[in-house]
Amino acid sequence: MKKALLASVFVVGGMLLVAGRAAAHHSFAAEFDAKKPVKMTGIVTNVEWSNPHVWIRFNVKDESGKTTNWGAEMGPPHGLQGSGWRRDTLKIGDQITVEGSLAKNGSSNLNARSVTLTSTGGRPGQTLDAASSQGKQ
Repeated sequence: MKKALLASVFVVGGMLLVAGRAAAHHSFAAEFDAKKPVKMTGIVTNVEWSNPHVWIRFNVKDESGKTTNWGAEMGPPHGLQGSGWRRDTLKIGDQITVEGSLAKNGSSNLNARSVTLTSTGGRPGQTLDAASSQGKQ
């Protein structure tokens, strides 16, 4: 009886872990709008190099001079590495231009398709694929 109960606890616990990971991952269409493309230039404030998605945070100034901090979701680290990225490709203070699709909920987030390095490591003008999930639902 105790073995059966213990086995049930492990099975349920494993199912909860899998369900949590599945809920944390989403399709492009659930959060982003392909009909709202955007291109913006800003200064990197943070890079979160982790699964399931790498995130870049960057400050963008509008025409009036107001600064907004934007978040750009990219693909997973292994997908980015296949496109030429390294963990240290971007540094805080680097200027970048990001092309992607805006979030559906109106937040200052986007799904990046590409990132152009405008002041990074001696490679200004280099454009890297952001391993976007757009079109890969």
